[in-house]
Amino acid sequence: MPTVPPSPILPPPSTAGDGAALLRHSSAEVRAAYALWRGAGDPGAADAIVLAVVRDHVPDKARRATLVLEDRHALALDLGFDSMATTEMVFVFEDVFQVTITNAEIVRLRTIGDLRAFVRRRITLPPTGEPAPSA
Repeated sequence: MPTVPPSPILPPPSTAGDGAALLRHSSAEVRAAYALWRGAGDPGAADAIVLAVVRDHVPDKARRATLVLEDRHALALDLGFDSMATTEMVFVFEDVFQVTITNAEIVRLRTIGDLRAFVRRRITLPPTGEPAPSA
């Protein structure tokens, strides 16, 4: 898989690898959040996507439907994420958000809150060598 630099705050490129295909089984709310993120580059819309991807990758399939995900939940301790589930989840984030996430980055993320904050930072970073957008 080619390395893709972090996406700028602008909408991600509309090329192959469209994350919509990965979210086609998601709720209408998640698909709408993806459309908002894709169309307007709204990092706030990424939260619904992150939560949907986490839910889809919780290893205990029986818990998925009734699980209420909160920022305080630990990915490994509370939700049972192992290295395989985490790796699969990272691949989805990379495809949906058109970013690259290293192993060193993902192992530092302990909770859903850490993960949501990380994704927001990553999708709003400018490509390497460009200044960050001013607020």
